[in-house]
Amino acid sequence: MSLNIADLKITSPDFEAGTRLADQFAADGGNAAPRLEITGVPAEAVELALIVHDPDAPLPLGFTHWIVYGLPANDGVVDTGADHARVAENTAGKAEYMGPKPPAGHGDHHYFFTVYALDHHVEGTPSREEFLAGYAHAILEQNRVVGRYSN
Repeated sequence: MSLNIADLKITSPDFEAGTRLADQFAADGGNAAPRLEITGVPAEAVELALIVHDPDAPLPLGFTHWIVYGLPANDGVVDTGADHARVAENTAGKAEYMGPKPPAGHGDHHYFFTVYALDHHVEGTPSREEFLAGYAHAILEQNRVVGRYSN
């Protein structure tokens, strides 16, 4: 199965792609998750997964800020309170959204809000690395929107 990124889209009314995230979305400024909207979900998708990751974090695998599995496979606003939605532990070991908090003076960090359309359900709440290793074959489409933040 080839990976198609032509139709699936993720956007946010709270930030433009490539721009700085507002302080209210940062760990020290309110820690609110930005609103996200998904369109172009393939008809054969059975579930969506969402991962927010900072590859610029000074850790070997970067820092994963948020992981949500079991999202409904349809277009619309991401609803992490939906039936069957499951939040996995972020790199800090908490099953919740953790906003940006890069080290002071470390420059811009990039926050990848990636949506995955899957052809079968994810079991449990795997880490980002476990998900990518164990479910790569189940990804029908993926796409991302990237925001920036610095302290």
